[in-house]
Amino acid sequence: MAINGQQLARQCAKAADETKAENIRIWDMRGVSQLTDFMVVCSGTSMPQLRAILRDVADRLEQEHGVKPTHTEGKADTRWVVLDFIDVIVHVMDQELREFYGLEELWKDAKEVHWQTAA
Repeated sequence: MAINGQQLARQCAKAADETKAENIRIWDMRGVSQLTDFMVVCSGTSMPQLRAILRDVADRLEQEHGVKPTHTEGKADTRWVVLDFIDVIVHVMDQELREFYGLEELWKDAKEVHWQTAA
């Protein structure tokens, strides 16, 4: 059975979380943007961590669901990389750049999707 956009977004968030990404958020972009259905944003604190987050998100989705990003924009050295899975776009960013560009404010009309399960 194919994975839907919301499930894919949650899997991306969980993979990023396992690599100790920070401030992981998912927004439901349906009705807000025509680019994608879900947007995942997370931050890393170093170049090695940004690379690890990117690797682990892409690897987990491919291994567990047979899904690869259709496009990748940027490199960890640029401190902002986008993985485009069509229904889900994942932004992996340095915290300083994330604050500068203010994605949370840009997408304030989107509904946040809670992805963490209660312990």
